[in-house]
Amino acid sequence: MADKEDLYAVLGVKRGASPEEIKKAYRKLARRHHPDVNPGNKQAEERFKEISQAHDVLSDPEKRKIYDEFGKQGLQAGFDAAKARAYGEWKERQHAGAEGFGRGGFGRYENFEDIFGDVFGGAARRGAQPGHDVEASLEISLLDAIRGVSTQISIDRPETCDRCGGSGHEPGSGTVCPECHGSGQVQMGRGPVAFGRACPRCGGAGRVDLRACTACNGRGEIARQERLNVHIPAGVDSGSRVRVAGKGGAGHEGGPPGDLYIVVRVRPHPVLERRGNDLYLDVPVTVGEAALGGTITVPTPDGERRVKVPPGSQSGKLLRIRGHGVPALKGGERGNLYIRLMIQVPVDSGEQVQEAIRAMESAYGKDLRSDLHL
Repeated sequence: MADKEDLYAVLGVKRGASPEEIKKAYRKLARRHHPDVNPGNKQAEERFKEISQAHDVLSDPEKRKIYDEFGKQGLQAGFDAAKARAYGEWKERQHAGAEGFGRGGFGRYENFEDIFGDVFGGAARRGAQPGHDVEASLEISLLDAIRGVSTQISIDRPETCDRCGGSGHEPGSGTVCPECHGSGQVQMGRGPVAFGRACPRCGGAGRVDLRACTACNGRGEIARQERLNVHIPAGVDSGSRVRVAGKGGAGHEGGPPGDLYIVVRVRPHPVLERRGNDLYLDVPVTVGEAALGGTITVPTPDGERRVKVPPGSQSGKLLRIRGHGVPALKGGERGNLYIRLMIQVPVDSGEQVQEAIRAMESAYGKDLRSDLHL
């Protein structure tokens, strides 16, 4: 099983993987573990969440840079990379005599978790905290994926509990913390970089012996159903994630809300086939149209188009309509629509039709299967 702490391992790619390799790995795994493909399978659902979270970080250049330098701790809310570097260097100077800079450049620290233990005190930080991200799934048609669509969805969105204000504690419960005297913070460190850390006694709450809020059972959030108008851009595919800013979980202590990520599933179309950003459509033609050529009318996602059939066309021949496929999500050329000709013989086998067919048979000149060998 992949190491959940290593986002590259979650996607099964190397640390130096290109954006294209990361995208390809994500799509392959997302198709395999999508909840719609594994209904009721909690393990697949959790795996899909891990895959989506790993892709969210590694597909974003800035997030990936922070992760490569600091690991998952660097993705925590409120993390300040410049302060972490400065603090690590200062702590190294305070421990002069250690064997130079160790792995990661911070002497006695094995990794940044040690630094965070000093900076954040191993406890929750007091003050504004952003809400967590929320995921919802949405099924759309292939034509909606090609054209883009605006629709409504209902989600159970976590909102801040009105009774406790998101703290999870029953209002008025507990007593003032004797360690921090109600501030929730204790000062630590000296030198050019000093940090306030959450009080280890009360965990940053400023009070001890707190009771859980009776309205939210200590969660600090209450789920409320909300209907949202969302726009799905043209070009999405199954597994695509569409971000709706600010529609995730509520923030705490005045922090901003998280984001909503809509995971798209595209239903197969009865006649259109999608391959990447190209589309394929089987179009029946008569024997005469295939043999003599002609102009036929075919449907496309952008309306009907007139297409010329070359004389002597064989069944399965592909005709290209440039730029009538699926739009590229992040810019670039739109895909093509390929018309696959399918020759249909007449169902009526009356005497006149049979005579015409016998006359046509004589035009072949030889057995079509004479060169077919295994």
